[in-house]
Amino acid sequence: MAEIRPIDDIRSTARYRAAVAGNLVAEFLKLLSSQRTTRKDEAVNAILTRWNRLPIDEAVPEILPCCGSKAWGQEMVAQRPFANEAALLAASDETWRNLTKSDWMEAFDSHPRIGESRSSLPLPLAQSVEWSAQEQRNVGEADAAVKKALANENREYERRFNRVFIVCATGKSAQEILEILRRRLNNDADTELHEAVEQQRQITRIRLEKWLQG
Repeated sequence: MAEIRPIDDIRSTARYRAAVAGNLVAEFLKLLSSQRTTRKDEAVNAILTRWNRLPIDEAVPEILPCCGSKAWGQEMVAQRPFANEAALLAASDETWRNLTKSDWMEAFDSHPRIGESRSSLPLPLAQSVEWSAQEQRNVGEADAAVKKALANENREYERRFNRVFIVCATGKSAQEILEILRRRLNNDADTELHEAVEQQRQITRIRLEKWLQG
C-alpha cells in the first residue's frame, strides 16, 4: 500500500484509489498462490496415481528410499491406493510406529554416519544416498573442530547403543547436531531407541514429500 500513491481528482479520492489498488494487488497475489498450489497438487497427484497402480514388485522399491525398512515399504504398498499427500503421510506415521525393533534397525542401518557419506547402496536405496547428502549439507560446511567432535561422539554413541546415530538433520547446523548427540548420549537404551524412532519418522516424512515432487 505504501508504494501506491494516487491523486485526488473529480472522479474519486486518492484514499479510495489506494484502497482499490491494494485490493487488486492482494487478489492477484492470492490467485497466483492458488495457481502454484494447484500445479503442485497436480504434480503430486500424478506421481501418487501412477505409484498407486504399480505392481507390488515395482512399488516397494520405488518408495523404499524414503525409509530403509522393507516391512514399512511392503505395508505402505498394501494400503494403497492413497488419495492424496496427507493420507500417505498419515499412513506412513502409523505404519512406522507399529513396526518391530528389527524393522526399525533396518531403516537406521540405511543411513550413513552424521558427517560421513556412502558412495553407494543397493539399487532400491540409491536415492537415499543423494538425500542423505542434502540433509547433511550443513555438516559438510562445519569447521574442522566440530567435525572431529562429531566423529568422536558418533563412535561413542555406536559403542554405547550399537547402532548409528539417527537425527533429522534437515535445517540443522553441525553445532546443533553435536549438541543433540551429546544430550542423547545421556539417555537410557529404551528412551534413546524411541528418540531415534521419532527422528526416523520425521526423516521419512520429509523424504516422502521430496519423492512426491518427483
